[in-house]
Amino acid sequence: MTELLDTPIIDAHHHFWDPVAHYYPWLCDAERPPHRYGDHGAICRPYLPSDYRRDTAAFELAGSVYVEAEWDPKDPIGEMRYIESLRKQSGLPSVAVGQAWLDQPDIAHILGQLAAFGFVRGIRQKPRANASPRDTQPGGMMDGAWRRGYALLARHGLHFELQTPWWHLHEAQALARDFPGTPIVINHTGMPSDRSAEGLAGWRQAMRGVAQCPNVFVKISGIGLAGGRWTVEANRPVVRDAIELFGIERCMFASNFPVDSLCASFGDIFKGFAAIVADLSTRERRKLFHDNALRIYRMAAGS
Repeated sequence: MTELLDTPIIDAHHHFWDPVAHYYPWLCDAERPPHRYGDHGAICRPYLPSDYRRDTAAFELAGSVYVEAEWDPKDPIGEMRYIESLRKQSGLPSVAVGQAWLDQPDIAHILGQLAAFGFVRGIRQKPRANASPRDTQPGGMMDGAWRRGYALLARHGLHFELQTPWWHLHEAQALARDFPGTPIVINHTGMPSDRSAEGLAGWRQAMRGVAQCPNVFVKISGIGLAGGRWTVEANRPVVRDAIELFGIERCMFASNFPVDSLCASFGDIFKGFAAIVADLSTRERRKLFHDNALRIYRMAAGS
């Protein structure tokens, strides 16, 4: 293990998939949707626990969090059955986040089925979002039917994983305040894809607002840029700003593998994180790489 990384890691966000055996529209359809990293054809192939163990072999992996991989939306329970089978075969992932469409009429039944899997900790649905901050139309988090479904999460002990552009984080702030008993975990650092001065200023302002809610956490992940490699120089400001805004206790590092293999190796990402926070104390680094994920995802030590 690199000298820069002196702690075990819990990878708070990764995926497994097999588009040969199962249907994932974004991986399987002939016309692939646009991806924020550009052409994603290189990852339209099976990525299984054996691949992940290969990619993480240089690190002391203490656990991992599987996040739904946009499996066939007609069968969200089938995805968790598949992940359950992988867990039995390989011991990975430690816990999982399932898929649910909160505005659907059968959402109560779906959430009950997902919660019945002992390893499921939350759900993710990407709410309807605008294409740019210049479009001020309300996003999906303001929809009445969607919010009624969201209100059921606490009943099942599930938290919400939020992936949305930063210009909708004010809606997340309102959601967190209206439902203080439901934790929100922001995916991919609030998606600061625009690294212009204006773009970063907007992202910081949005993150500063939602960070005021104590039930909101952030995964520092998915910060690659289209057409380039993951670098410490490009990502240091984003990582350090996220930590400053949310505090050490509410931040977690994650790989977003294999998606982020489009811009870096697993080793480059985690060594990069380690270099960016090398000045922090050992205790603080352990929280970012391990302890916070253990607590937030309610994982047993050593799982």
